[in-house]
Amino acid sequence: MMSTVCFSCTQVDEGEISLENEGAIAVFNQAYQENFEEDKIADILKEAHNAYVLIDPFQDSISSSILEIKANGNEVCGYISIGTGETYREDFNDMKPYLVTKSWEDWPDEYFVNTTATGLVLLMKARIDKLALWGCDWVEFDNMDWCFDQESRASYGIQATEEEGVAYFQELCDYVHLKGMKCMAKNTVIEASNFDGVLYESYNDDINWWDTSGAQYFLDAGKLVIINHYNETNCGQVYTNYKSTYNNQLSFICEDVQLKKYVHFNED
Repeated sequence: MMSTVCFSCTQVDEGEISLENEGAIAVFNQAYQENFEEDKIADILKEAHNAYVLIDPFQDSISSSILEIKANGNEVCGYISIGTGETYREDFNDMKPYLVTKSWEDWPDEYFVNTTATGLVLLMKARIDKLALWGCDWVEFDNMDWCFDQESRASYGIQATEEEGVAYFQELCDYVHLKGMKCMAKNTVIEASNFDGVLYESYNDDINWWDTSGAQYFLDAGKLVIINHYNETNCGQVYTNYKSTYNNQLSFICEDVQLKKYVHFNED
């Protein structure tokens, strides 16, 4: 019998809510967008209940809303990019010695990680410490597959090997678990079977581009699998198609072209 996604199956102290779920759940995303606006904190506080809420708590004033978001039975995931350094982060100058010198063509404010030296690991652990202190339940590892692509390695001169990249995100996931939080993989589950969930970014002209067996493996293991789909005219049909490929436990959020915002499914 296939396992089901379950964040927590009991209610704890009076007034404290734990998520209980036997299938897909609603997903909100304040951390990033592709074409239109991300979910706003005010809307999340109003609309998100017993949901998975992805935020970028290192943006101004976002971290102060975490406990209020959780009060509605939501679990909060904090976003970090472990495969790039972003010029707008307060620790960017400290990261520069571990980055390539050429900016990412797709995202000019970011530079790929060049080496996974101890100093970089400590900087990432310092971010994770803050997420734990602020009350996050999950940590999403963006760009965790940055050194897997041979074309990018050649174009940007990335020195870190695939083996070093795996060891790096495994050490960070172990640290997340040590801090009492869960690890959300991003766009890959290669060498990531100990992660607690995975989010895939999907596009209207590039559906199901990833290794589907990895996504199904996570679903079969009762782990949270999210598809964040962009720039779509018929979100409902795309979700139906994805569920027919996987199963009804798949969670889904979609950029709607007409509404010019995210559409959320499986809301309470």
